[in-house]
This record gives sequence, C-alpha cells and structure tokens, in this order.
Amino acid sequence: MASFQGSKIDPSKLSFSQTKFFAFLIPLSIFMALPIIFIFSQALKPIDELFLYPPRFFVEKPTLQNFGDLFKETSVTVIPMTRYLFNSIIISAGIVFASVFISAMAGFALSKLDFKLKKVIFEANIIALMFVPAAVAIPRYFIIDRIGLTDNMFGHILPVLAMPVGLFLIKQFIDQIPDALIEAARVDGASNFYIFRKIIIPMVTPAIATVAILAFQMAWNNTETSEIYMNNESLKTFAFYMSTLAGNMGNDNQVAGQGMAAAAAALMFLPNLIIFLIMQSKVIDTMAHSGLK
Repeated sequence: MASFQGSKIDPSKLSFSQTKFFAFLIPLSIFMALPIIFIFSQALKPIDELFLYPPRFFVEKPTLQNFGDLFKETSVTVIPMTRYLFNSIIISAGIVFASVFISAMAGFALSKLDFKLKKVIFEANIIALMFVPAAVAIPRYFIIDRIGLTDNMFGHILPVLAMPVGLFLIKQFIDQIPDALIEAARVDGASNFYIFRKIIIPMVTPAIATVAILAFQMAWNNTETSEIYMNNESLKTFAFYMSTLAGNMGNDNQVAGQGMAAAAAALMFLPNLIIFLIMQSKVIDTMAHSGLK
C-alpha cells in the first residue's frame, strides 16, 4: 500500500517524458466530464432552448426557472416532497450501513477463515456479478411478498442488501493483508470479531469507502422497490417521485414538465457527484489493490 502511495506524480518534478501521459489523459478526462456538464446544462436551459432543433449541448441563456417550477409544483402535492426525501435518506443510510457491514464480514470470512464450501460460496458470488436486477425481479418479489415486506420500509432495504461487487472488492483487498498478522493476533488470544474490528476494518478503509459509495448510488437512484413493492404513496422514494413528476402532469403542462424533469435529474445526480469527489482517492486506492486492472 505504501509503495502505491509513494508512486504518485510530484508536479514539481515532472519530466518532459511524462507529458505524453497528460496529452492523453487531459482530453480523455474532458470527454468523460461531458455527461456531467450536459446534465447541469440541461437543467439551466430555458424552455425554448430545451426544444431547439438541432439540440445544443451548452446552455446559452442559463436560468433557474426550471428549479423554481420544480419546487413550486412539489409544494402543492398531496404528499410533500420532503416526505419522499426523508424516505430516501433513511433508506439510503440503512442500505449503506448494512451493505458495508455484511460485505466486510463476508469478505473477512472468505479471505481469512477456513470452512467448508468456502470456494463454492465465493464462486457463487462471482456468478452473481453477471445477473442484472431484472433477471431476479420476479423471484425477489415473491420472497418479499411471502415474508410480508410489501408496503413496509424494510421492503426497500432487504432486496438490495446483497452486493456481490462489494463482497468481491473487500475480499480482494483483505487478501493483501499478511496471514502472519492475523495468526499473531490469534496467538495473543484475539477472537475473530476482535481481529475483524481492530485489524481488518482499519486496513480496508478504502475498500469500505468504495462499497459505501456504490451502495449509496444504488439506494439513492433506486426506483424499482417503490414501483414493485410499495402501494402506499407515502413510503415511496425521492428517486421514484422525481422520475414520475413530469409524467404525472397534464397534457397542457408537458412542456414545462420537461424543464422540471431536467432540474430533477440534476438534483438527483448532485449527491452522487459530491460523495464521489470527496472519496475518489479511496476508490482509486481500492481498484489498485483489488486485482482490477
């Protein structure tokens, strides 16, 4: 880990030979930033620019009218927007905490403990990476319905707790920890839970941060659980409310609804962007030590 951190480029000591990397990386980074720029550009466009043909990428006369219309529309609904926002905050926090805890515990067990079917379980997790949510939507619904979690806040949380990619990343990160360190702690009388809490967790913080980001993005942007498991409108999420806002307006307001939809998309994306910018160094560190090249 120290060797990776020590290999960072020092801007004050750049050599001419390193400029070829910047010649490639700078245009690539600009290209990858274009979708982000487009999201906020759309949100700031007045109605006439939204319907220009051919469409224009950048806004010419930025305005906050779309955001004003959005908050005005949401202030007169039967269920206030703050209720959907509250639901999403509670659900996202619960999913992040539970997903990180489960993935970390399972990663520690699969990496450093010996038990039967260990390899089979990990291979099953690898296979699970290939399944898209739509492939398991029907059996997942039957399970949630059978255990009585429809129209229940836990119905948002339980279906998405399993994160195969989170388990994979943390397990690969824990594999880098020397077995001798674990054995030394066991010789001193440390229990598995003590080793997990005092040794593993501090050393896999970058991986945990990465899994937390992935779990938050999945929970914050999730509309599936609201569509499938929730009939009670007051239990639905902010993402579901925002995704249906323009469609729920009358035909006379469909044009204005497009501007509000663009503003809603920017609001939904903003928390993901902020969290990723704050924790991006952890994500890079995790990928460098997880076997992903």
